[in-house]
Formats: sequence, structure tokens, C-alpha cells
Amino acid sequence: MRLFVGLGNPGPRYARNRHNIGFMGIDAIARRHRASPFRRKFQGETAEVVLGSERAILLKPQTFMNESGRSVAEAQRFYKIALADVIVLHDELDLAPAKLRVKLGGGNAGHNGLRSITAQCGNDYRRVRLGIGHPGDKAMVHAYVLNDFGKAEEPWVEDLCGALADHADLLAAGEDASFQNKVHLAMAGRGWDEVKALGARN
Repeated sequence: MRLFVGLGNPGPRYARNRHNIGFMGIDAIARRHRASPFRRKFQGETAEVVLGSERAILLKPQTFMNESGRSVAEAQRFYKIALADVIVLHDELDLAPAKLRVKLGGGNAGHNGLRSITAQCGNDYRRVRLGIGHPGDKAMVHAYVLNDFGKAEEPWVEDLCGALADHADLLAAGEDASFQNKVHLAMAGRGWDEVKALGARN
């Protein structure tokens, strides 16, 4: 069994924030693969889904970003899921908008959701880094991630979450390189090779 975690903050106020792209990715997987309805469990919202030949739990922690690890640790312990089978979808400032990268372990780059998961569960989980770009000034980061995606950004956000969902079975099967490549090709095919922060499209 796999545990797919999307990071974000709960409630309608934060729903379209850049910081919540992890939630958006999980919702896209749930729609694409006809997951069970979400219900409250493990201090989060969970659903069950089959991705290819793998069963998976989808989890959106409702603890607020900084305490995400409490929810993830509860679910991981309950289902006895190995840390390498925990897959966390999160926003990534150090990656260009509309880009996606997968990695195992590594640093948390100041991301409080990742820091919380590492503190509660350990570091060697898989991360799906969803690029949102950087505002260019460290002082602007807090406001940038807690603001909604702009109207010009919404099309690539929708396409990225859709491509992620389309190929989530590869991620569940541990074929991270193939998954990453398929998403890259899908995004390039839609013309999202070069996207600047703050929603400008080349």
C-alpha cells in the first residue's frame, strides 16, 4: 500500500493558494482514478484509491502546514506503510512554475510541511516537487505562497495537476523517472516549457 500526501492549509480561505498545490494534486488524483469519498481521519481527510495494481491512501492533513507530520505519522503507523512508500506532493519555490521533479529524501529547503513530516516520520520519503517559482525576494516569499494563483497561472496549474493524476499509477509503482518524464512531455505538449513566476507565460 502507498500513502499519497498532499500538503496545504485547510479551509476555503487557503484553497487556491500557491502553498496548497499539494492538495490540488491529491484532488486531481482522486477525480481521475475514482477514489472513495474523502472522510475525516488521522487529523486529515482521507480517501482510498487503486492506482494501476497498487492500493493507495490519499491524505490531506487538516492540521495546518506546520503540523502536517502529525497527520502523516498517524496514517503511516495505522497502515504500517514503509517510509519509502510515503509520497508527498508539495509546492516548490526553487523550481520553475509548471515544472515537476521527484526525489527521495534530501533537505526540506525551509518548507515547514516537509520539516514537520521529517520530524515525525523520518526523512527518506518520496517528494513530488511542484514548481511554483520564486518571487525573487526572500522577504516576499510568505505573501507569495499564501496568495492565490493568478488568473494567468490557473491553466498551467490545472494541466500540471491533470498530468500528475494521469500518470499517478507510475508513481505508485515506484517508476519515478518514467512518471517524471511522462509529466514533462505532457506539459511540453501543452506549451508549458517556459513559465515565469507570478503567472507570465512566454
